[in-house]
Amino acid sequence: MRRSKSYLEKKQKLQPLVGSVPLNEAIRKLKLVARDWESVDIAIRLGVDPRKADQNVRGNISFPHGTGRTPRVAVFAKGEKVVEARDAGADKVGLEDIIEQIKEGVIDFDIAIATPDVMKEVSKVAKILGPRGLMPNPKSGTTTFEVAAAVKEFRAGKVNFRVEKAGIVHVTAGKGSFAESQLVENIEFLLAEINRLRPPSVKGQYVKSVAVSATQSPAIRIDPLTV
Repeated sequence: MRRSKSYLEKKQKLQPLVGSVPLNEAIRKLKLVARDWESVDIAIRLGVDPRKADQNVRGNISFPHGTGRTPRVAVFAKGEKVVEARDAGADKVGLEDIIEQIKEGVIDFDIAIATPDVMKEVSKVAKILGPRGLMPNPKSGTTTFEVAAAVKEFRAGKVNFRVEKAGIVHVTAGKGSFAESQLVENIEFLLAEINRLRPPSVKGQYVKSVAVSATQSPAIRIDPLTV
């Protein structure tokens, strides 16, 4: 894969880093190369088998300092819940019209919320939304009749996460414009929640590795024992 000149320059600045470093040092180094508009992403590799239902780690959190962006929220609903969702600030509200757009390849939202009574219709596009992590689900708080509250929470920075097939959890924890202390607190908050969700059936090391990166920056490995 060919890397951009900017990426290679940033990699050169980070070259002295060897192995895993403490969280505070990783964020300090990343701040030297990350631009204000870049997202700061964290990748956590877990010692779980996502194929097993009892090890499919997933949840949602509201970061202490938010994520620095307002996600686009789509709501699948009908009747009075349509008005409720619109009044709460949802970017898209509807049912069959949104489903048809999805089938045509138009997915212009970051969060999908659905009321339980329309999940049968939404399931028609489950194979499209599921792999993208967009399928509404009660465990993530996106299948609910409390539409207004859900829309406001997600627009305010509530984030869903789940372990992927490779055993990795990817989450955006802020932006390059955040202060070092804000990024550190957000990441510590996320890792505390990940640890809280440790499946009882997991044996041995749970958090295998942690890495932080910005949109156009190389990843920096973090020593799991420092967070």
